Amino acid sequence: MTQRCYYEVLEVSRTATEAELKSAFRKAAMLHHPDRNPGNAEAERRFKECNEAYSVLTDPQKRAAYDRYGHAGLNPGGGGGGAGGFQDAGDIFSEVFGDVFGEMFGGGRRSNGPARGQDLRYDLEITLEQAYTGSEVNLKIPSTQTCDTCDGSGAKPGSQPTNCQTCGGHGRVRASQGFFSIERTCPRCGGQGRIITDPCRACHGAGQVRKERTLQVRIPAGVDDGARIRLQGEGDAGQRGGPRGDLYIFLSLRPHELFERDGLDLHCEAPVPMWMAMLGGEIEAPAMCPDGMKTGDADSCRVFVKVPEGAQSGDTVRMRGRGMPSLRGRERGDLLVTLKVETPVKLTGRQKELVRELAKSMEGSTTHHPRQDGFFDKARRFWTSVVGADTAAS
Repeated sequence: MTQRCYYEVLEVSRTATEAELKSAFRKAAMLHHPDRNPGNAEAERRFKECNEAYSVLTDPQKRAAYDRYGHAGLNPGGGGGGAGGFQDAGDIFSEVFGDVFGEMFGGGRRSNGPARGQDLRYDLEITLEQAYTGSEVNLKIPSTQTCDTCDGSGAKPGSQPTNCQTCGGHGRVRASQGFFSIERTCPRCGGQGRIITDPCRACHGAGQVRKERTLQVRIPAGVDDGARIRLQGEGDAGQRGGPRGDLYIFLSLRPHELFERDGLDLHCEAPVPMWMAMLGGEIEAPAMCPDGMKTGDADSCRVFVKVPEGAQSGDTVRMRGRGMPSLRGRERGDLLVTLKVETPVKLTGRQKELVRELAKSMEGSTTHHPRQDGFFDKARRFWTSVVGADTAAS
């Protein structure tokens, strides 16, 4: 293991991104590669040094340990020789240079071997009620399936694929170019290593067909907007006996006409008659209730909110434990009811007369209007500042 600073080896800063590391490694590896420097022990040493530095700095855990403790933070005996258990040059070249140089050292995977199926994404919109109680939904997922007619071989039943004569069934062909020995995908079989002369009519030789499957998916109680559910092995079918991919379901919450969610808390607004805001009282408000929502008991999905005497529009009353459930644990949020004092309309003549009497009785009294008094205090300071500014300007 080298004792030089890995960042200096690759000539990058300590804040270098993965893309910057890959670019720096590509440049250094091409410069010091043994095939370009035959018999040069120093070039070979520098090549291994670059390989070692790249292996550490592109591994988040190793890089964090190295940044904190230096070389002492790495395990020098962690399996494998030379570079202390790091990736070999073939693996790293496969990662950095791709198909063109990836198998230069024979370290890459054969393209005609088993291949894992593609992961799938499904965007699902759910209601707030579904997120509150949890639910089961049936989804129709279009995905790639192994052809039942040919059992994935791609050949017509009763026939078999034959080995490609160009690559000998390996799926790769090798050619020398300058200092490099380049291995590429076989142009005849496309990397499959075999030729299908009599293709299956159901899948047209692909070995796979596109079908729609119905899956029953459990939505856990407490999920939030943007949550992701992973269903392992429910993605596209693999090729040549490879494993299936995964299905990722991304959840979004449909806007609710009564409630707005904020973490585990729920917010709603409730109108309050003006007379109740002055005298105090009690109003009904909607609330989520797991038992009531499952059994259809509407009475359990309402709460009685105490309106304090002298309540102002915008005041909030907190109902403990009536919010959303936690996805993990037994914790529940709160329901916050915002009071909206409502001014009555279409008053009768008698009602208007009573309001005028009330207003007259308040003139010069000790009745307190907290927001009105605060507003006019600020207004007076503003007017005073304007007058002062005009006087100074003149």
